Amino acid sequence: MSKAPVIIVRKARHVAHGHHGGAWKVAFADFMTAMMAFFLVLWIVGQSKATKAGLAGYFRDPGVLEHERSTGILPGATAGIANEGPPPAAAPPKDQQDDLDQASIEKSAQRIREMLSKLPDFDKLKGQIEIQATPDGMRIELIDSNDGTFFDSASAQLKPATEKILGVIGHELTTLHRPVVLEGHTDSRPYNKSDGYTNWELSADRANAARRQMERTGLDPQIVRAVRGLADRELANTKDPFDARNRRVSILVVAHPAAAIRVAGLDAVSRTPPK
Repeated sequence: MSKAPVIIVRKARHVAHGHHGGAWKVAFADFMTAMMAFFLVLWIVGQSKATKAGLAGYFRDPGVLEHERSTGILPGATAGIANEGPPPAAAPPKDQQDDLDQASIEKSAQRIREMLSKLPDFDKLKGQIEIQATPDGMRIELIDSNDGTFFDSASAQLKPATEKILGVIGHELTTLHRPVVLEGHTDSRPYNKSDGYTNWELSADRANAARRQMERTGLDPQIVRAVRGLADRELANTKDPFDARNRRVSILVVAHPAAAIRVAGLDAVSRTPPK
């Protein structure tokens, strides 16, 4: 009798791999969540103020979007999405709420004349100081002479009498609380130094010297809006460009700030030179 065949069953060897447990999926999901939150923040930052206010209003009170009002720990808003506009502007001081009327301009001009008349030797200068009240404000002109009344010849150096005059004017203009513009003017006589210093620089320096003196003696620096040098572009005496009356410093007081955009966005005072 033959023997039955022997069958040997060999199992394939199984090579064990590391245990994953899906941890990479959790890490990837966390990464994607963080990226979504990051891009959401970037989107919010780039939105308008109104959109940001709406998002803030929703998280304060989701009920504004026709859902049940929140019962969470965040406080709700009584009005939902608030209309958050720019903060209201502070009310201007009482003396700046209304335009300076003609009577006030005339009164201020008269006070300046009276105070100047008390200065020593004013009688010699009164013909060279013109104070004009105009519908738009007030113009004060310090008009030079052949002798150089207010400044040394070809210089921006103030004379002592000029310093006293500007001190009186500056003190009074501060009480008006209106924008002030200073302008320097020269005649048409060429003035050129070797370094290129011309009538443009001289006129600007004289106006600036007047500003500094007025501020030293009481003028509020906050009301000074511009200092300009106009050289000989606005002559007082157009028939004689070399006339000494063309050399002057103009102090302009703007009575109506709302309508003060004429020259360089500011000057509302009549720019017609005195006769």
